[in-house]
Amino acid sequence: MHRFKLENNHRLAWAILILLSVIWGSSFILIKKSLLAFTGVEVGLTRVAISFLAFLPYVLIQIKHVDWTRWKLYLLVGLTGNGLPAILYAVAETQIDSAIAGVLNSLTPIFTLILAWIIWKQKSNVWQVLGIILGFLGTSWLLILGVDGISFDNIPYGLLIVLATFCYGISANVVQHKLSDLSPSMIGALSFLFIGPWAFVYLLFKTDFIHHLTTSEHGLFSFSMVSILAIVGTVISSIIFYRLVQLTNAVFASMVSFLIPIVALGWGILDQEALVWMHVFGIIAILMGIYLVKLRKP
Repeated sequence: MHRFKLENNHRLAWAILILLSVIWGSSFILIKKSLLAFTGVEVGLTRVAISFLAFLPYVLIQIKHVDWTRWKLYLLVGLTGNGLPAILYAVAETQIDSAIAGVLNSLTPIFTLILAWIIWKQKSNVWQVLGIILGFLGTSWLLILGVDGISFDNIPYGLLIVLATFCYGISANVVQHKLSDLSPSMIGALSFLFIGPWAFVYLLFKTDFIHHLTTSEHGLFSFSMVSILAIVGTVISSIIFYRLVQLTNAVFASMVSFLIPIVALGWGILDQEALVWMHVFGIIAILMGIYLVKLRKP
């Protein structure tokens, strides 16, 4: 009976890992479709606002158990783990293909290690340093590679994604070192509590979101895409990820970093994005870099 349960948990863990990879890997094509009617800033703010509303009932239920003395940490995680990246990715994808955005997203574990190494004095080995170098070489190659050869036009937009992964690295380290006693669901809910109201107000009164929603021929379609992105790609996925960590461990769950680019590339190909064979070198370098960064021992 015990062996049967372990086998079932093992199968469930792999099923959740694949599901999570599909959800997060599909986020980039959803951003692209959201941009048909809205600006990058509007897509990012809408994603944050909807996620805030979805998490709000959970916060209200758990409000008595919240340690409000750590509000600065909740705000920091909200900004670096959700708010800024949501806007940066959307703005970047106005010029960068969703497939390339999905690959560049894989820099997150590299920045997480660098920040843990510098700020929290976490030990690393030579293979992890090599992984960081490979990751950045692959990133540089993708940033300067256009469809017809070397091009520097999209570098500023590609760097927005790099900045977003740097923000993710900050958020991951703060959660690990300062908020490890809280469940991911609580962390997510509190982080959106501190950025959601601002995003909601700014979206409605400082952007043309309503105008684009009501006048664009793609308004309702794009709004449905960003809604799926927020509810499934942010709220539900955080719960799924927590369940995966419970079933296995953080090392197994981190394998999602390898699968997300594959899903993103698949969506890009289906959407007829302009990918050339030279992109493969950058993609392989980044994935190899991630593998080396995740090595525990030389």
